[in-house]
Amino acid sequence: MPIIHTDPEVENFLAGKSEHTMALYHHFLERFGEIGDISLQATKTMIGLSNGNKRIAWVTQLGKNFIHVVFPFREPYLNNLCFQKVGQVPGATQFNHHLRLYFKDDINDEVFRYMQKAYLL
Repeated sequence: MPIIHTDPEVENFLAGKSEHTMALYHHFLERFGEIGDISLQATKTMIGLSNGNKRIAWVTQLGKNFIHVVFPFREPYLNNLCFQKVGQVPGATQFNHHLRLYFKDDINDEVFRYMQKAYLL
């Protein structure tokens, strides 16, 4: 069973969120847990997910009916159906891939492959 280590400050981001949003958030973490152990850390504005070696994703927004996730990759993956935006971080070799999840089924095979790629890189 994968281990999810959580920084206590993460709970502050989750306070008052809708049942739907919380279900999406927990489903997202569970799917990442299928890949391997993760740690969660709160920053000022988001929740970072790490695989023990590096940051693999950020939950940047917990909306009323969605969660917004950013995956950092070293190259842009433009030929996909899941990312709503891909942009290079100025002055860096990092490309942020923006994903918005509205339903549990939004984590389809394509999204799961990118989750695996983020974890394993």
